[in-house]
Amino acid sequence: MSVVIEARNRGGLPLSVILGEILPAALAVMLLATVGIIHVTSRVLVVAQGYELSRLDAQSTDLMRENDQLKLELATLKGPQKLEAVARTKLGMVPPSPALVFHVKK
Repeated sequence: MSVVIEARNRGGLPLSVILGEILPAALAVMLLATVGIIHVTSRVLVVAQGYELSRLDAQSTDLMRENDQLKLELATLKGPQKLEAVARTKLGMVPPSPALVFHVKK
């Protein structure tokens, strides 16, 4: 009680005014600041996720393009002309002579 009397004597605000008017306003300002900080943080996270999604989409496009190139290369390597060329050059194979070919009848 003496604090309130001393505050009045010095021209200060009484405790009831501080608790009744200033404290709710301060709490409202702190609440709005907290909501603002949370909102800004969530927006920053959304933007970061957008950049990550964009990077992954570009990576997916690159991988699909590389996969298509590899499929084309595989089809080329499986072709009869390429197989014969590899068999002759790298493996040293030659067609068998007609005397070594046996025909099997059913």
